[in-house]
Amino acid sequence: MPDTDLVLVLGDQLTPSLSSLEAANKASARVLMVEVAEEATYVRHHKKKIAFVFSAMRHFAAALRSDGWMVDYVALDDPENSGSFTGEIARAIDRHAPDRIIVVEPGEWRVRTAMDTWAERFGIPVDTLEDDRFLCSRSDFAEWAKDRKQLRMEHFYREMRRKTGLLMDSDTPVGGRWNFDTENRKRADPDLFMPAPARFDPDATTRAVLALVSERFADHFGDLEPFWFAVTAEQAQVALDRFIETALPFFGDYQDAMLENERFLYHAVLSAYINVGLLDPLAICRRVEAEYRAGRAPLNAVEGFIRQIIGWREFVRGLYWLKMPGYVELNTFGADRPLPVFYWTGDTGMACLKAAIDQTKEEAYAHHIQRLMVTGNFAMLAGVDPKAVHEWYLMVYADAYEWVELPNTLGMSQFADGGILASKPYAASGNYINKMSDYCGACRYDVKQKIGKDACPFNPLYWDFLARNERILRGNPRLAQIYRTWDRMSAEKKQAYRESAADFLDTLS
Repeated sequence: MPDTDLVLVLGDQLTPSLSSLEAANKASARVLMVEVAEEATYVRHHKKKIAFVFSAMRHFAAALRSDGWMVDYVALDDPENSGSFTGEIARAIDRHAPDRIIVVEPGEWRVRTAMDTWAERFGIPVDTLEDDRFLCSRSDFAEWAKDRKQLRMEHFYREMRRKTGLLMDSDTPVGGRWNFDTENRKRADPDLFMPAPARFDPDATTRAVLALVSERFADHFGDLEPFWFAVTAEQAQVALDRFIETALPFFGDYQDAMLENERFLYHAVLSAYINVGLLDPLAICRRVEAEYRAGRAPLNAVEGFIRQIIGWREFVRGLYWLKMPGYVELNTFGADRPLPVFYWTGDTGMACLKAAIDQTKEEAYAHHIQRLMVTGNFAMLAGVDPKAVHEWYLMVYADAYEWVELPNTLGMSQFADGGILASKPYAASGNYINKMSDYCGACRYDVKQKIGKDACPFNPLYWDFLARNERILRGNPRLAQIYRTWDRMSAEKKQAYRESAADFLDTLS
């Protein structure tokens, strides 16, 4: 009789070629998939995010069964559901008496910590396999990072270009440059043709999940419906095709732009599908590269997209595993302000924040500049506790898993790691938001006014942030010119900025 393998497949591992499935004997293995309350509530995830993951899991389980796998699926409302991975592994061992457990390394530290106890706890071998859906293994990243004084994504990205051959002519980058980001900062006009991401009507499986989430997580943040996410690999492929055909050519030009009534512009809106395993990141990059080679998409758009996948995504994942578990506690500026209540309600007179938060509440999505330069920038300038900011981002976005969200939030957005990830804080006044968006025209605050109750709060907050963190930041060469500007200001002007900032911050509490 063949050995019985118990193969645990997590909710962000919905890939038929998963290394654990490749390692198992289909004829005798039992695939275990579980919806557990612990995963839905360790932070209070957006209702739409929970529904997306559970529906995608149920559809993936059905696809595995169609492919001949024996799948043991435990739904959230199963009366015997223990509510945790460890509890469900214990119950599955009782049901199936496996000879070994096979898992793919999880994406989050806390889950890996639990997994590492299972062999001793259950007295069964646990084979924890590398997640080969990533292009750079954890050990390879650690080797790359070893002995480097600074870890910079741009240097890592070039190595990944060489490794994959993407946008390379032999040893030379296509176009003679590695990075075309300077061409990707155009302001968008509202009268541009705007494509829409592919939307999918919920089927019976998804409708059942929506009813479950509505009942069990009614007090979580976010709107559950309308629900239009892809929940199968086939639907995700349709979403990819839609992006390539309608949006990719302008993705680069307008990737930093923001418009009040255009939530998606030319963005791919594929990250949630990639992060759960419905799409293969390298295959996507090869599709996108082919569009450039065929003359259907410009180099700045294609390079910018590929950099986000093989550069930034891989880089933050490597850094997460390199620096955890202590990374989550870093707080360079000692920021301790509670997260403002309007991050949950959108009830603020600041038009840019209201637009980003309302969109987040309704869609479980906002693009990277809304996250970095609006909600993130404000939180950093206001001195909000970076761990609270991290937990908010982890809760509210459908594509957020700690391995990708934590470095992006705590490192890049809040600079709470003191420069491990980014070379400078992404701090900006209202002028940046006015330049890249149409939010300011209808705002209750005046972006051109520097101080006072009617001034855009970003303006005094920007200078107050630099002043109160001067001891930490003045030596940063990328901020030298800004501090020279501060130094040229009169004492009265400096005081006016700081008093105006203090008056506004008082309203937050």
